[in-house]
Amino acid sequence: MHAAVQPGAAPASESPAMPRIALLRTGIGLVQGLILYLLYLVADYDVWPAIEPLLFAPVLLVTLFAPVLLISGLGHLTRRQVLAWVSTAAVLVAALAVYDIWRMGSMPERWHDSHVTMPSGELCTFLVASLFIAHALVLSGAHDRRRIAAYATYFEIAWKLGVQLAFSGLFVGIAWAALLLGSELFRLVKIDFLWKLIREPWFGIPVTAFAFSSAMHLTDVRPAIVQGIRGLLLMLASWILPVLTLIVAGFLASLPFTGLEPLWATRSAAAVLLCADAALVILINAAWQNGSAPVVRLIRLSARVAALLPVPLTAIAIYALALRVGEHGWTVDRIVAAACMLVASCYAIGYAAAALRKGWLALLAPVNIATAFVVLGTVLLLFSPLLDPARVSVNSQLARLEAGKIKIDEFDLVYLRFEGKRFGQAALAELDGAAARQHDDALRKRIAAVQAMQSHWETEITPEITLFKPATLSANLTVLPAGTRLPQSFLATDWMNQNSPVPVPECMFLSGMRCHAYLLDVTGDGRAEVVIADDSGRGARVAHENAEGHWQLIAELVPIKCDKAGKAAPDALPHTIAAALPDVVLGGTRYQLQPARNLREGCEG
Repeated sequence: MHAAVQPGAAPASESPAMPRIALLRTGIGLVQGLILYLLYLVADYDVWPAIEPLLFAPVLLVTLFAPVLLISGLGHLTRRQVLAWVSTAAVLVAALAVYDIWRMGSMPERWHDSHVTMPSGELCTFLVASLFIAHALVLSGAHDRRRIAAYATYFEIAWKLGVQLAFSGLFVGIAWAALLLGSELFRLVKIDFLWKLIREPWFGIPVTAFAFSSAMHLTDVRPAIVQGIRGLLLMLASWILPVLTLIVAGFLASLPFTGLEPLWATRSAAAVLLCADAALVILINAAWQNGSAPVVRLIRLSARVAALLPVPLTAIAIYALALRVGEHGWTVDRIVAAACMLVASCYAIGYAAAALRKGWLALLAPVNIATAFVVLGTVLLLFSPLLDPARVSVNSQLARLEAGKIKIDEFDLVYLRFEGKRFGQAALAELDGAAARQHDDALRKRIAAVQAMQSHWETEITPEITLFKPATLSANLTVLPAGTRLPQSFLATDWMNQNSPVPVPECMFLSGMRCHAYLLDVTGDGRAEVVIADDSGRGARVAHENAEGHWQLIAELVPIKCDKAGKAAPDALPHTIAAALPDVVLGGTRYQLQPARNLREGCEG
């Protein structure tokens, strides 16, 4: 049986690396890059398999993560171990990706403007953290030939892996900086082949993956460098611990005098308190390391005091969350916060027990190991059907509605559509059906407006702002000068469903929004266009009627800054002026000339 790795001892990777492992690692990186390029290609062209989201997303995530695990595991795991671990991880990643795509429902995350559905950013972020923890646990167990390895082994391998990944990313960045510098040097002498080459995806994606795999191998066979960097980072971080301990202790001491009301007023108290918890845990571990490193008295005292502070911090955070849930029910953010508080509670209780015992915080080792498994289990629950935050939050909000704790006029329909994912969209459809049976036209209009929204950040729908028919467009527009009438064909246009190359102002499809409209011959064809501008004077658009009698937005008004800004009256009617310089066609390409400042007129400041 292998002995546990002691501080300063060389891990298994310090033995002379066989050329075969080096070739395997770099070869895996190159193959990964080629597959990622092919996936990029099919996504860019919007063709199969990219248009099959339940296939494309798992393949993409497995291609991103599995090769990294394989590269890192080579030389540390036996062939059977590495295949079993990477296969298990790939299956879990693929399963979570399939569920992630399914739960999005009718609001998937798209690749640019294509039909390609991408996995959510939340899943990718948590997969990075979870796979890092799981990989460190697997490598440590394999090294010690035990299911639960010695803490010294976990410490050495986890820190080594973290430094490897960080410096591999840095290596990739430096490599690209060198390529960019080289391309600029060649461009100085009018040679642009390298400048064009590094902008090609078929070159950039494989080169990035190859560089990352090469850096992983180089840092793996030079463990002394990794240990030196790790030691420096831990020493610097440990000296921040006394400062943070004093700050957090002072904050807690001030609460009896200030009360908790200022915390609740921030609406972000729980998040800040959890961040303070995380910072204390990181710095305590930087000082404690594996329990055998020599530590000066000040840092030892600070670590013991700091180990007691997460208890009140976590308790206040839980209380803050409980108040919000009691008042407004569960949401996705609150469920994720509750999961974080579960992890924080494990650290808080364990670290407090360690601080109250004699000795140098010996309980930190089992607490850290046990909490690592808690983190993995929690992430698996959150991103699987077992405890999907979207499903739980939708059920919570609907229960509050049925219990009469919130009126339907105040119910957040936008949350159901965008944050509730598939479950919220199904609930929205059920509410629409119930409204139809009850002949509740106001609710149906609200639901229709929400379903027409393309982003959660669009104007919030309220009973006063509802989807309206095109015939009522005139109610939103103030036509100037007074007495001017807009063409009936313009007012009858369905701007909500028009495929316009220019963004349509909200006042053209949402009631309750206000704009000014002006008749102005912009194109010079003798017929007036309609210029629509919001009350702030920004976001002006030009609508033009074509020969078939159809209206379409053809341009935006972009301000030109110059010295004459602000001289015109703010309520002056718009007018056109001749362009200072005409367009020029050169070599088959049309160019727009940029006038010198003294030639510009009628500018906006």
